[in-house]
Amino acid sequence: MASSLSFGSVSHVVFDVDGLLLDTESIYTRIMSTIAERYGKKFSWDVKVKQMGKSHNESAKVFIEALCVPMTVDEYRQQVDSLRHLFAESDLMPGAERLIDHLYVHKIPMALATGSYSQEFQVKITRHRKLFEKFHHTVCSSDDPAVKRGKPAPDCFLVAASRFPDSPKPDKVLVFEDAPNGVQGALAAGMQVVWVPDEQCLKTSDDSIRQIKPTLLLKSLEAFRPELFGLPSYDQ
Repeated sequence: MASSLSFGSVSHVVFDVDGLLLDTESIYTRIMSTIAERYGKKFSWDVKVKQMGKSHNESAKVFIEALCVPMTVDEYRQQVDSLRHLFAESDLMPGAERLIDHLYVHKIPMALATGSYSQEFQVKITRHRKLFEKFHHTVCSSDDPAVKRGKPAPDCFLVAASRFPDSPKPDKVLVFEDAPNGVQGALAAGMQVVWVPDEQCLKTSDDSIRQIKPTLLLKSLEAFRPELFGLPSYDQ
């Protein structure tokens, strides 16, 4: 992880959604636990962290294989869809609204790159549509034909960057992520990345996660200082 007080200047920002801007991860856990219990299984954090950031189909495969449940990817999707309405309860994560509003006021182009399906994404932002209108575009990896591979592949981030009118180079894009798969994808895209993980994520038994080296590691979006990346400070 970089230890200097400043990093490369950026001109554009791409955000993940789940667990970063919206507190959907607790809802995901409820849904996954409900499905697992139907098969006499227990959903654990070690399984969850492997799913985080992945497209819906890839996340389904992780769930099915890790818990050894007798279902297909389509059956998994049907069960998740039946509980999808719970996502409409999603709250904003601490610091999210302040950061989005700040970048918007200063005309910093922003986009979203999520592993969700488009319809699922719309349910998640039910209570926060005005805020999410401030993003230039959204890439939903699970049903965007331009995204061939989900996170940790770099596809969704490269697609997100290409859809800005001026198509910035990767080193001019700053990514915010909470998921290890997303951090790896952003780094693979050649972008700087701020990692804001759940505390449980750093306690996982998976050594590969503890070895991830983001540009910057934060406990919360509230701790982010825009000026470190050449963006307008909150004082401006």
